[in-house]
Amino acid sequence: MAKFLAELLGCTLPSKGASPMFESKSHSRVGLKSSTKQKTTIFSALASEKSLSDCKKEQQWKPSMYSNITPVCFPSPLIEKPIGKESMPQTPPFSAMFDSSGYNRNLYQSAEDSCGGLYYHDNNLLSGSLEALIQHLVPNVDYYPDRTYIFTFLLSSRLFMHPYELMAKVCHLCVEHQQLSDPDSDKNQMRKIAPKILQLLTEWTETFPYDFRDERMMRNLKDLAHRIASGEEQTYRKNVQQMMQCLIRKLATLSQYEEVLAKISSTSTDRLTVLKTKPQSIQRDIITICNDPYTLAQQLTHIELERLNYIGPEEFVQAFVQKDPLDNDKSCYSERKKTRNLEAYVEWFNRLSYLVATEICMPVKKKHRARMIEYFIDVARECFNIGNFNSLMAIISGMNMSPVSRLKKTWAKVKTAKFDILEHQMDPSSNFYNYRTALRGAAQRSLTAHSSREKIVIPFFSLLIKDIYFLNEGCANRLPNGHVNFEKFWELAKQVSEFMTWKQVECPFERDRKILQYLLTVPVFSEDALYLASYESEGPENHIEKDRWKSLRSTLLGRV
Repeated sequence: MAKFLAELLGCTLPSKGASPMFESKSHSRVGLKSSTKQKTTIFSALASEKSLSDCKKEQQWKPSMYSNITPVCFPSPLIEKPIGKESMPQTPPFSAMFDSSGYNRNLYQSAEDSCGGLYYHDNNLLSGSLEALIQHLVPNVDYYPDRTYIFTFLLSSRLFMHPYELMAKVCHLCVEHQQLSDPDSDKNQMRKIAPKILQLLTEWTETFPYDFRDERMMRNLKDLAHRIASGEEQTYRKNVQQMMQCLIRKLATLSQYEEVLAKISSTSTDRLTVLKTKPQSIQRDIITICNDPYTLAQQLTHIELERLNYIGPEEFVQAFVQKDPLDNDKSCYSERKKTRNLEAYVEWFNRLSYLVATEICMPVKKKHRARMIEYFIDVARECFNIGNFNSLMAIISGMNMSPVSRLKKTWAKVKTAKFDILEHQMDPSSNFYNYRTALRGAAQRSLTAHSSREKIVIPFFSLLIKDIYFLNEGCANRLPNGHVNFEKFWELAKQVSEFMTWKQVECPFERDRKILQYLLTVPVFSEDALYLASYESEGPENHIEKDRWKSLRSTLLGRV
């Protein structure tokens, strides 16, 4: 993981002739870096509280107003928020906590209100002890935690403790405070409490299902669910059963996905190896498989959305977990990582970049290479209009790799105006200002979409990770008094939940199995093979290139 992060965060968008964006010896390193059909484009989109009272007082449970954040894929409520003076203070909406520039740092300029170990300012939860935050997560007869708080705390708590440790504490509090261990407890009280606890467990299993790959998590979940289902209410037993079945399906689907990825990885071979055994004249290229750039962009979007869909929100936090300074006995992560969907997605970016470079360098004739470049320029433009920025950047990265960019005679035959526009949109200057503007346009289009195609937003993934990384590194997890810096975690949850909303969009395009199979499994050149193919197409221009060419021919082809 350390090597992965070092590679991920150490690069920027390459200019022509630069090294690959995603490179690790034989692999690239993570970097930052027309169809006639009528479609809505991002360009058209670009044109186009709560009161905090004394904790000892009861207050009305009001619905929250979240205009900017929708914590993802929560199931339909099993309970309705009661109307009446029953609830404890609720956590505020994100829109009240953050201004347009990010943190609202004015929050610290006046006195704080204290409530049971939680510190508020202007009704915003700023910090609290870990124990108080855990208490705030657990419902009781008069209170159910705000869903945004649930998402934020479940996401960030793993920086301080293992999920199974949190689950054990939650179970203990539920049993202790809600008297689930007493079969003679007030049945009316149980009818009020049980659905709230079940709702909390349902939200946890729906939003963070990968936590339950840990047997300790599953054991605690089953124990608490059994206590709820053992009551007289048939509805509870049915809801518990549905929750468990849904969780098991999610975990089984993940296992199947991982098996598919492993199979694809195990069967991958170098393109040069294939060329040695099969004459190039009978080799297929991407244009023979799919000659329509718009169709290829659609199939790339299928792959992107499928792989995004398997990334759990916790993986963003797990990638950057460090040792908790208040816990001297253990590293804050170690055994906690149960998935590698984030890394698999980065590997897909690498593959697509190398596939683009391979398809360009492989043709013997200059006009065929120029045609391939223009084809990928059109594919990249269609990706931009769809809102698929990750494939767009992977294509630009592949076309900017040195073995491709050095083909000057080939590029001289290419009309590069459209490519220049795309590079301008993904220009890394001013912290990717142009890209971020286009992303906001795509996000706005998604919010006001009239069709499923307009809902697609696939961000440039390595930049998203880099933003989250610097948020994590730039702000302390704990304040000087030892309290958890919850203001930081509101912002973390804001960024992650936006991504979680985007990843749930179902791809509206028809799947083409032949094209998808080619994109996922066709062999690609290694970096050395790319250079060799480039030199064979357009000879070395200096002594350094000549020496490398001779070395590659000797090593890869066994020729002198």
